[in-house]
Amino acid sequence: MTDASSGDSQEPQFTTAFTPDHGRSVPVAPGVLRVTANNPSPFTFAGTNSYVVGGADRCVVVDPGPADAAHLAALLDAVGGRAVDAVLLTHSHSDHSSLAADFSSNVAAPLLGARRGSVVEAGDIQHLDAPPAGDLPYQRHLDDGETLRLGGHAIEVVATPGHASDHLAFAFPDLGILLSGDHVMAWSTPVVAPPDGVMGDYMVSLDKLLGRAETRYLPGHGGPVERPIPFVRGLIRHRRMREAAILGRLQAGDETIPAIVAATYPGLDPRLAGAAGLSVLAHLLDLQARGKVREERADGDGGARYRLAAD
Repeated sequence: MTDASSGDSQEPQFTTAFTPDHGRSVPVAPGVLRVTANNPSPFTFAGTNSYVVGGADRCVVVDPGPADAAHLAALLDAVGGRAVDAVLLTHSHSDHSSLAADFSSNVAAPLLGARRGSVVEAGDIQHLDAPPAGDLPYQRHLDDGETLRLGGHAIEVVATPGHASDHLAFAFPDLGILLSGDHVMAWSTPVVAPPDGVMGDYMVSLDKLLGRAETRYLPGHGGPVERPIPFVRGLIRHRRMREAAILGRLQAGDETIPAIVAATYPGLDPRLAGAAGLSVLAHLLDLQARGKVREERADGDGGARYRLAAD
């Protein structure tokens, strides 16, 4: 792939070159198989990636994916009768987690993931991959920085909230790989959708990765990020430029999210308008928390209007 390899000043060079191979496992690193669910959409790209990592006898499975019988069969085939030490979730959005309970039961493995930071109803993020309505049957919740020993590997838990309050990445130091979930993907930036998605947390989580040693990221959608540190720097710059564009629109007199989306996302696929609005809202809430923007509510329809704090 092509990435932001010429320095900190560039935005990331996204790539959509990816063959999902739905229904079969694909080796992507020594001892690592990727199985992509057949659930493509504007938000999931070619589908959700599940990963099976381990040796001849034992393995660990990350993100079983959506509730789909064909994907369950493909994932069980990838496990191939090995003992599954645990099932890990990068986060609880349904395209990553809806199969988790059934799959964990099938392979008699505990389900591990992070505790959600807030209670979010599906209707609150109706434009996105909403989390399951019920609680996930976690055996226990994982903490940032802890080390798991599963599938013949030491796995470091890396908390990366932002896209979701419970988002985790999983580092495999012996492989030089980070399973990055939806936090860093080669094909697109993730949507940060309030109330569960928080832009300030997302930016802190990106900064956190700059100090890490992994040389390859395997994401929740699409292909690998091959040179992740320059790419992450590009993501940070991309978000800073988006923030600057939003401040520019406020300076120009735009006061509503639809007006800002129309001006800052030219040629946007109409199916993504809701998601773009949520990302703009996430930026506005972050700017408000930092004292740069103020929100006003109109007396009539109650719709929010935003202005620069100095106005």
